[in-house]
Amino acid sequence: MEKPISALCEGISSHAMLEKALQAIPYAKMLGVQVREQSGEPLFYLPFAEQNIGNVLLPAIHGGVIGGFLENAAVLHLMWARESAGIPRIVDFSIDYLRSARALDLYGRCEIVRQGKRVANVLMTAWQDDPTKPVAMARAHFLLS
Repeated sequence: MEKPISALCEGISSHAMLEKALQAIPYAKMLGVQVREQSGEPLFYLPFAEQNIGNVLLPAIHGGVIGGFLENAAVLHLMWARESAGIPRIVDFSIDYLRSARALDLYGRCEIVRQGKRVANVLMTAWQDDPTKPVAMARAHFLLS
């Protein structure tokens, strides 16, 4: 039986906790999600992989891959911000696809818009080569543990 993420992450730094948590989330691991630190905050990174292509004619990254990437980024960002190994549970998720995500690396950044004791609202942005030209933006509410 696998250990829960909280047990895997006890007593380690917040960035190392994110790295460890990524390895414990099967979907994030399958997609190839990575995390880096930039300006003291996590920057989520999805290296280009052929398996993530949805439209082979363009080619473009599948919308479900983008959504899954952003959802995982938001969960991990909340864990990082709260310095908690408890996993926030998603209440709702809404995504706007703004342009085709070409066959390039994908980056994501999260912003906690509002956080209470039990619920948090997170805004997520995904881009490729230019952060001022996002390919998708999402909003989600999470139940905090």
